[in-house]
Amino acid sequence: MTKNITWHKGKVSYSDRCNNLGQEGMVLWFTGLSGAGKSTIAVEIEKKLVKQGKAVYRLDGDNVRHGLNSDLGFTAEDRNENIRRVAEVAALFKDAGLITLASFISPYQEARNFARERAGADNFMEIYVKADVEACAERDPKGLYEMAKAGEIKNFTGISAPYEVPENPDLVVDTVELSVEEAVAKVLEAIDERQAEIKKKLKVIG
Repeated sequence: MTKNITWHKGKVSYSDRCNNLGQEGMVLWFTGLSGAGKSTIAVEIEKKLVKQGKAVYRLDGDNVRHGLNSDLGFTAEDRNENIRRVAEVAALFKDAGLITLASFISPYQEARNFARERAGADNFMEIYVKADVEACAERDPKGLYEMAKAGEIKNFTGISAPYEVPENPDLVVDTVELSVEEAVAKVLEAIDERQAEIKKKLKVIG
């Protein structure tokens, strides 16, 4: 860390921001193989939450590589740095009181644990969007699996790079078994439950 820097505290607290928005800041971290349905589910949830009047923002794996992380590749080191940066951004959004939807393959458990630590365990949900390689390859909306199998894409998760299945996710959404609508409903229910838990805990503390 750079020396001679100081954290400057403001006069607006996390609770102030949440009270202003009428919600609790949260990070929903969608992890799973390419093609599992992470982005599809997050897009629908964002739309529904906005209709409910919630302040929400979606961070997508491809999108951030167009700007914030455009300098990173797909080595293990770059993947970890990709998630580190996104975790820091998601934690800032959470501190602002936003409900943040982060959709990233994020293949390594250690990196996902870091994201949880930065956001705070109470305000973080690791959501495993479950679908096996065969199912994802059948969907293959970008044609990536075929290219990976042909050796045209290196370090492709599930083919030539590992994916560490979440050890203890807060929620599992099996997109082989569930439709998009069913998956979205399951996540929205989990959000409502977690929002209630956070509010209850804050009242006890207060």
